[in-house]
Amino acid sequence: MPGREFFRTRTVAEALASLPGVTATSAERVGLDEALARIPKDDIVAQWPLPGFARSTVDGYAVQAVDTYGVSEGLPAYLDVIGAVTMGTAPDLVLRPGTAATMPTGGVMPDGADAVVMVEHTQQTIPGTVEVVRPVAPGDGLIKADEDVAVGQLLAPAGRPLRAPDLGMLAAAGVTSLAVHARPVVGICSTGDEVVPPETAELAVGQVRDATASALAGLVREAGGVPRSYGIVADDGMRLERVLRDAVSDCDLVVVSAGSSVGARDETAGAVERLGPPGIVCHGIAVRPGKPTLLAQCGEVPVVGLPGNPLSALVVFRLVGMPLVRRVGGCTRVPPEPRARARLTRQLASQAGRLDVIQVRLEREDGQLVASPLFGASALLSVLTAADGYTIVPEEATGLDAGVEVDVTLYR
Repeated sequence: MPGREFFRTRTVAEALASLPGVTATSAERVGLDEALARIPKDDIVAQWPLPGFARSTVDGYAVQAVDTYGVSEGLPAYLDVIGAVTMGTAPDLVLRPGTAATMPTGGVMPDGADAVVMVEHTQQTIPGTVEVVRPVAPGDGLIKADEDVAVGQLLAPAGRPLRAPDLGMLAAAGVTSLAVHARPVVGICSTGDEVVPPETAELAVGQVRDATASALAGLVREAGGVPRSYGIVADDGMRLERVLRDAVSDCDLVVVSAGSSVGARDETAGAVERLGPPGIVCHGIAVRPGKPTLLAQCGEVPVVGLPGNPLSALVVFRLVGMPLVRRVGGCTRVPPEPRARARLTRQLASQAGRLDVIQVRLEREDGQLVASPLFGASALLSVLTAADGYTIVPEEATGLDAGVEVDVTLYR
């Protein structure tokens, strides 16, 4: 068919860049209790300063700092205590030279005070008088009215998933609801005459349970999407096309597992190509495992065709599918993945121009973290379940030597 690309491989970065017009989901409004990990559509800025008033950060005495200059335990300052500040109310006290007020942590600074002396640096030997034995400078023991957040300051940026501290900051700023991108709906379809549902009690010779779809659904959720199953489709191009058309009309992204390698039984490429323009943009990625990956677009909906072997499918979906889920979901500031540095226990061979993804198990030897590569056929899920993470042999390298330090991306 005209325009079809078979194994004219591209790098992962080139493959992701080849999708012409992926757009983010529309906005919806949610409350803070539903906002964790959601993606703000717009920058959220402060309408008021925080904390909004000058407040004490220690228990002690509000003072005018100049009254404490030069004091010591041998030469203390004696200040008249004119009252006490209570929590949650504005004090009606005005400090004048030579006076102090009892301060709780978080209390509002009274007028005239510019510092707080910690209670540990004071003594009360005479009723109504406090003895200060340590000097303070203006600003000690307090935070200013806008020291945490100034008016107009960014509270949470657009495009970055909200974390628990972000929710606390928004709550402190009085933001109780916000516009976030809708979670992208990701259609998942499995193909193959030999593939049967996981609940199949007994397998006939040649049958395999669909392991990939469940794992893909987990990765979709991890990337912030909502998986939607379209079941298992036999190797029938017209039937697959009908299912994919339904998925494309209802979903923000569609993933097909199996059937993407070039061969007599490959129906995926033909079915995807008939879905509509712009069509297939990449068929073959320079990565191992996962080379026979297909990327296409129907209107604004990306379509990903994954290799049939579970290990290959899940590895390449981490590299290509999860970034697409995040992009469709409006995530432009992807949080860094947890990583560790470890010493490679054996040499790894590779081929220049190809990205190799190596599963590793992490252990400690003599107090040092070491990464032991795990190998096996691309149909073996046990390689992934035994791994603590993966390391990458980059495209420009022809291998890695035993003993070198490598970055390991950790599985959560």
